[in-house]
Parts: sequence; C-alpha cells; structure tokens
Amino acid sequence: MKKWLALAVTTVAALTILAGCQKQDSTTKESAEKGASENKVEKIRLGVMPSTDNIPFILAHDEGMDKKNGVDLDVKVFKSALDRDAAFQAGELDGIITDLVGVAIYKEAGNDVKIVGAPHDQFDLVVSDDVTSMADLKGKPVVFSERTGTAYAVNKMLEAEDMTVDDIVVKEIPQVPTRLELLKNGQVSGAILPEPFITIGKSQGLKVRSSTRDLGINPFAIVFNGEVIKEKGDAIRGMFESYNDGVAYIQSHDKADYIDLFVKEVGFPEAMKETIEIPEYGALEQVKQSDIESVFEFAKNEGLLTKEVSPEEVLSNVYFK
Repeated sequence: MKKWLALAVTTVAALTILAGCQKQDSTTKESAEKGASENKVEKIRLGVMPSTDNIPFILAHDEGMDKKNGVDLDVKVFKSALDRDAAFQAGELDGIITDLVGVAIYKEAGNDVKIVGAPHDQFDLVVSDDVTSMADLKGKPVVFSERTGTAYAVNKMLEAEDMTVDDIVVKEIPQVPTRLELLKNGQVSGAILPEPFITIGKSQGLKVRSSTRDLGINPFAIVFNGEVIKEKGDAIRGMFESYNDGVAYIQSHDKADYIDLFVKEVGFPEAMKETIEIPEYGALEQVKQSDIESVFEFAKNEGLLTKEVSPEEVLSNVYFK
C-alpha cells in the first residue's frame, strides 16, 4: 500500500512538472513569435544618384539604425539617371530619389507613383571667375540638361534676376562631369551642378552664383511605386526614422567618424576629405505643394506634361499626414 501511494505521488509530481514545462515551452514559443513579429525587418530598395543627401540613409544602414526601425535599407547608387529609372520601371527598386520634372514625366506616362518626401539636395549655378553677376551671363554659354530638373533650376535662377533662357546661350550636356570640365576649361561661362561637383568646382577657383536652396525651392522628391506604399508602409516609415537617426548621428559625432562615406559613396576626391563642408542636414520633410505646382507648370510649358495633375494626386501621406 505504501509502495502504491509512493508511486502515485511520484506519478502526479512528474505529470505536474511535465505540464509546467509544456506550459513554459508554449509561453516561450509565443513570446518568441511575438518578438519576431514585433521586430520584423522588411527590405526597402532605394535607387539614388551619387549625392550628399544619401549619406544619412547609408550611415543609418551601416550603423544598424535601420534594423531597429524595422527596415533593411538597400541603397543602390547609379551613375546614370536613365539606368536608375529603368531599374525602377522594371520593379527592381521600391523607390528612387529624383526631381519633380521626372515625377511629371512618370504621371504623363500613366505610372502609379507617389511622392513620400523631399530629400536634402540642391542644384547650384557654378560660374567662371569673370562672372560677377547674373547679368554677366547674357549672351554667354551655360551648360545643363534641357527639359530636366536642371533646366527648371536655371529658369528659376534667371527669373529671380528678371532674365530668361533667351538671355543666355543654352548648351545641352547631360553628363555632369563633362559640364564641370567644360566650365573649368573656359568653354562655357556657367554650369548647373549637384554635389560633389559644386565643391570640386569651388576648389578649382570656380564660384557659385545661385542655388535652388538660396531661392527657397526644392525640385527634388523621394518617389515610391503606389503598390509598394500599400504593401510596405511600415518599412517606408522606418526608412524616414532611420534617415532622421542618421542625421542625429552626424550632428552628435565628429566628422572623422563618417567623412569617408562622402569619398566612397558620393565621389568627393580623397585629397579634399579634410575640406568637405558637411550639409546642414535636418529631419526629412514633405515636398511643398508650391514646388510641385511650379515644376509641373514648367513641365507643361516644355510639352512634358499634358494632363492636369494636382499636388494632392501625387503626394502620399504614408509618413507625413
């Protein structure tokens, strides 16, 4: 009898322990599954041209800030805007950094694209040393790419000085390095350039006569496919948070901690590393409706946009409400 009772007690104890273990295993599994769900990381493929506005994105990825925000930022740098756009249209990219003229062209073609934000970018009018005012450019060659964001930029710069493109000699060169080379060699008097070519030109004695930033305009946009916005909304929001974390890193760290990225990713010469001026990055913002309206009007005048497209039709509220 005593043996039977002892066996019964032992059996009950064993079953109790087993049940407890199973419950603990179940709880642990549920906790792990919940944690995995909460920490889900989704890839965002962003196509860009070499530019300083990419740095916070790249820095956020290199430092693992993107994963903490639930996104794996895959920033793909293209040397050609045509290659970038082809990859976007082929579905190889989720989004791109482009200009608003490009957005107008996409809408004209019936593509489902939306603007999710405005990058920290600029176009500058870089001129030779003998050009001391915009008026000095009258009758002289200025190089840019017609019917693009650079053409819009030069139009606004001239307009600010009561001038038009009819006052200058337009020289069409899509390749940015070639524009700088022509300006440096005295074959043109001005060129519309982005970074790093602005800084490189200044280091060679050239001057900045006007800038989209000085004019208070931003003809650039971060653009995503409409379906991607629906499917990867959380990841896109994580992308914005990661960019802002990258900016915070830049603001709180010594230049030496990240300056190599400007050489490797943007194309600044190694010899200029110590003299590179770090942009005054801030939190990303949404593109202004006034910029969209202005650029789309330019696109209509150039025959690039024949449809009526309002800012509301192209602005996404995935991050900015």
